[in-house]
Amino acid sequence: MTVRRVVPVLRSDAVQESREFYGLLGFEEVMNHGWIMTLAPPSAPAAQISFMTADRTAPVTPDLSVEVDDVDAAYALVRDSGAEIVHPLQDEEWGVRRFFVRDPGGRVINVLGHR
Repeated sequence: MTVRRVVPVLRSDAVQESREFYGLLGFEEVMNHGWIMTLAPPSAPAAQISFMTADRTAPVTPDLSVEVDDVDAAYALVRDSGAEIVHPLQDEEWGVRRFFVRDPGGRVINVLGHR
């Protein structure tokens, strides 16, 4: 399993305003599902930041997203370690397979892979 990218997820009720502000710094919208929006600069498309009002299908809003090439392998490793699974492994309608796990500091990590 390898990590493809890491994206901070900022809880925000000011998504539009955030898009405008970060646009001043060279970020452009690359995804918007209404409840989550991701921005990235065209010159470095893997340098992303997401803004979320609330997660639509999970019990909590994650603090960080980690995209991996094999989410099932990541899930097995994390589960077998005894870490707290906050949201079970599942396929989402917007094309990702993901689960949430709590890190030792209490942050919720969204581990995902694109299908």
